[in-house]
Amino acid sequence: MNESGHLRVLLADDQPLLRMGFRLILEGEDGLEVVGEASDGADAVRQVGRLDPDVVLMDVRMPTLDGIEATRAITSSGARARIIILTTFDLDEYAFAGLQAGASAFLLKDVAPAELVQAVRVVASGDAVVAPRVTQRLLETYVRGAGPEAAPPAPAPRDPLLDDLTPRETEMLEAMSEGLSNAEIAHRYFLSEATVKTHVRRILTKLHLRDRVQAVVYAYETGLVTPSNPDY
Repeated sequence: MNESGHLRVLLADDQPLLRMGFRLILEGEDGLEVVGEASDGADAVRQVGRLDPDVVLMDVRMPTLDGIEATRAITSSGARARIIILTTFDLDEYAFAGLQAGASAFLLKDVAPAELVQAVRVVASGDAVVAPRVTQRLLETYVRGAGPEAAPPAPAPRDPLLDDLTPRETEMLEAMSEGLSNAEIAHRYFLSEATVKTHVRRILTKLHLRDRVQAVVYAYETGLVTPSNPDY
């Protein structure tokens, strides 16, 4: 966010018309500013380092360096930018790979303008997962090889970091993995939203995770949550 309080967005897609459409949508909204465009993943990585955006809209299929590797490079560099993967299908292995690489959410390319704007604001805040139910479906389908015809996955070794969580924090992590929002978690456990936010921040700190969606991926990959029904 710059001095004027605007959220800074970088567009990374090899299709100029799509970048133009996203730019027109985002710059028509108060508080959003498109600070740059990249036509491939390598350029996106360079521009993140130069422009320090708050959010990157990242296509998965680009020349030179694809969106997955670009996402991995950006998140591993310590950049504060949060990344939204752009994909064509909701149950897309590339979208899942993007989440594993450190993306905070994914969106379909035909997303409605209002949903695009909301997604950018939500991801920038770090307080929620975009389309949590769809994210859950994606995780249940792809994580640890789960699928309609897959054999039951072998139990994952327990991560010692989980022992640092309190029983309440473990409950919060499991609820997050169900795709529940802070408000829904607060309602379930008779807590205030402020208290839930505090628990979420502590969970992310203890597990060394960037945001909520990374916590959900972590919960599935470590076996804390077991894929149940891929056709959810």
